[in-house]
Amino acid sequence: MKRKIDRTLLELWLGILVYGAVFEIVLLLFFRNPAYSIGLWIGIFLALAGTYHMWWSLDRGLDLPEKEAVKSMGAQNIMRYVILVIALGALMYTDFANPILAFCGYMGMKVSAYLNPLIHRLLVGKKGREISDGTAL
Repeated sequence: MKRKIDRTLLELWLGILVYGAVFEIVLLLFFRNPAYSIGLWIGIFLALAGTYHMWWSLDRGLDLPEKEAVKSMGAQNIMRYVILVIALGALMYTDFANPILAFCGYMGMKVSAYLNPLIHRLLVGKKGREISDGTAL
């Protein structure tokens, strides 16, 4: 069954991309090293992929019984972090891009999560909307 991607996921992606664009502008103002920009955008891509994987694993895990959900979510979290460590390790080993800026790009996921209420209000407008449980946004 094909499921529709959640609006919150799209808002998180938008926040990650805006964070990446602002960070890139700052990089271009102060540094002209292409390895910095490549590292940043590798991190942004990892953040976008990680956010999607988190949404997918949560969506899947909520349909499972409790014990299976706990095991599944734990395994998915470990897999996500192992992929991040492998990607950063590869960047450190190859000198293709800056691994510190790749990590900064990945942190766009965290910044986007904190800014999500603001992004949601900007996209929806100032009128108060409610979630199905009555919570005002």
